[in-house]
Amino acid sequence: MSVPDPKPYAALPDYDDEMRIAMARGAAERLATRRTCRDFASDPVPRGVIEQAILAAGSAPSGANHQPWHFAAISDPDIKRRIREAAEEEERTFYAGKAGKEWLEALAPLGTDPSKPFLEEAPWLIAVFGQRKGGPMPGDTKQNYYVTESVGIACGLLLSTLHEAGLATLTHTPNPMKFLSDICGRPADEKPMMLIVAGKPAAGAVYPAAAARKKPLDAIASWL
Repeated sequence: MSVPDPKPYAALPDYDDEMRIAMARGAAERLATRRTCRDFASDPVPRGVIEQAILAAGSAPSGANHQPWHFAAISDPDIKRRIREAAEEEERTFYAGKAGKEWLEALAPLGTDPSKPFLEEAPWLIAVFGQRKGGPMPGDTKQNYYVTESVGIACGLLLSTLHEAGLATLTHTPNPMKFLSDICGRPADEKPMMLIVAGKPAAGAVYPAAAARKKPLDAIASWL
């Protein structure tokens, strides 16, 4: 394979096998403490933290390296209020029967409902958009590829970085989410895909025990 304009691969730490396992275990243990938070403190979080988390997300691999994502970082109280109002309108329809009996039964152990006060209480909301058109350079209008997969990986890096920075997070996906495009002023060829809430947990914040039940390794991996 011929590599155009080749660059040397960045040097990685020269760990022995035991150290590699220890480093992987440490990362896994830290990330395993992440829990979805629904009770946020109103304490401010510096914009610089969010900037670095978005930069980490922007380093994710993507189809043809087109980086088909946009992150709208929102701290303005009026915009957060509008987002909450629109999201709760959709959620009331969802919980009133749109979701279906099986879906609502699956959510019951988590204790969720149409009320989403965290959308106003947390200092930051990050609306994540997938771009159908774009390309690797600003101003490109090329077709993007594997948009959903690419944005999903980027969101994982974003959540991981926010957790490493000591912040609580929540992923919110009201359906439909077109109101996010309207409120954030995003173009029609972008699809709103996720709303990430970030901030410090409120004093006394709790999470349902069901949220801590994770599948064991032998249930999520096979070795061939």
